[in-house]
Amino acid sequence: MSLRHAILTLLETEPASGYDIVRHFKESLGYFWNAKHQQVYQELRRLSDEGWLHCAEQAQSDKPDKKVYSISPSGRAELRRWLGQPAAPNKINDALLVKLFAGALAEPDDLRAEMARHRTTHQATLASLLDIQRQYLALDAAEQARQRLPYLTLRRGILGEQAWLAWADEVDAELAARADQSSEKPVGK
Repeated sequence: MSLRHAILTLLETEPASGYDIVRHFKESLGYFWNAKHQQVYQELRRLSDEGWLHCAEQAQSDKPDKKVYSISPSGRAELRRWLGQPAAPNKINDALLVKLFAGALAEPDDLRAEMARHRTTHQATLASLLDIQRQYLALDAAEQARQRLPYLTLRRGILGEQAWLAWADEVDAELAARADQSSEKPVGK
């Protein structure tokens, strides 16, 4: 997936400013696709240059004019073309997993502290996702039906975070056992 297709996906729903798109990334797509503020603005410019977006300036009384982007017919055609292409399986680069793989060389307490930091992040993400799920479940049936596919991406995120936390329990148990074993060894042996 590319950033351009993520932006086209967001704009398919409704026109938005660059600021709004960055905010939407943080609140929705950002759970599974990351983009920096500057990257979004650069891609908006390229998409406009390619004719995949329309851009209209909106006057603001207390700020510079705001650019509001909407998807063009050629942008919609590109989005449909992309949607018809197979998606590559996700590959991960996870430094924590590399550290655990080499964990026999590390101090158990260092790995335990690292796991605790990651656990805090995953617990916070899960709490945010569960809050979004509560909002979805409070919608009327017609709106829930309309939002069903985005909801299923949310469910994937929830299940992923729950699985990560269950895995972390296994890792923590192993690290605790290793710490206990190292503390039982006589000094100098």
